[in-house]
Amino acid sequence: MDQIKQIQAFVDSATRGSLSAAARAESVTPAVIGRRLDALEARLGVKLLLRTTRKLSLTFEGQAFLEDCQRILNELANAEAAVSLGGIRASGHLKVSAPAGFGRRHLAPQVAAFMDANPGVTVRLDLTDRLVDLLNEGVDCAVRIGDMADSSLASSKLGEMRRVVVASPVYLARHGVPRTPADLAHHNCLSLDQQRGWTLRESPAGEGANRKVSGSFECNDGAVLHAWALAGKGLAWRSMWEVGEDLRSGRLVSLLDDYATAPVGIHAVFPQRRHLPLRVRLFIDQLKTTFGDSHYWELGNSADDR
Repeated sequence: MDQIKQIQAFVDSATRGSLSAAARAESVTPAVIGRRLDALEARLGVKLLLRTTRKLSLTFEGQAFLEDCQRILNELANAEAAVSLGGIRASGHLKVSAPAGFGRRHLAPQVAAFMDANPGVTVRLDLTDRLVDLLNEGVDCAVRIGDMADSSLASSKLGEMRRVVVASPVYLARHGVPRTPADLAHHNCLSLDQQRGWTLRESPAGEGANRKVSGSFECNDGAVLHAWALAGKGLAWRSMWEVGEDLRSGRLVSLLDDYATAPVGIHAVFPQRRHLPLRVRLFIDQLKTTFGDSHYWELGNSADDR
């Protein structure tokens, strides 16, 4: 029990920004929160928080530990709810946000399935590419892709996927298959407007690096780049959520797979609460089941086999 209290004190302090705010959330004094943090750091043998009279800041170890702690507390709440709620059904209104393209293709079907399984829940799905302010806009859960930077929100990893370089068989028949990232200089690369470059490894065992690419087509809409790649206009660097079906069908071919960087995470983020509403927990669990299945994002044909 002491360990759980220490973890809760750490999460509350990190997400609320002060010992006083954490103490109010726990209905204890700041001194109690301080002692719990001291005990946690002593037990782990690392410094998690840098404390001054003005602010708290996470150490490198603290930043890494925070996400795990949030996940543990949420899973504990889920386990308690599963036992105590019994046959109670989810109800109420659920507001969900997601990036537009990803949401249309992958989240909208999940929302429909969730509503079928939970008829007592109404859902509003907001699709936008801007970073939504969950607290001020009343969003219960948002799906985000990539690194999580906002420690004031709780997050749960749903799965992960890669970004891949793709081209149509027609383009490759005309212009050849690039074998290394250096070969991209000799190809027409379809660029997203203001994109700094494509992140690839310099060698199969090397570190990821940003590589400048160039070509005759540029656009600020990823769906247009996808369509251009299908039409044989050039190479594109796209996420698996967008091109997975095309790779399986052979409409596109995956390139430079040995040089791809590590997959990026897909996360559900939500306001930090002591008890997450049942409808939110069930929705996140459904997304984990679907997006956490590696076969869901499975690659199709690879040009490297040609």
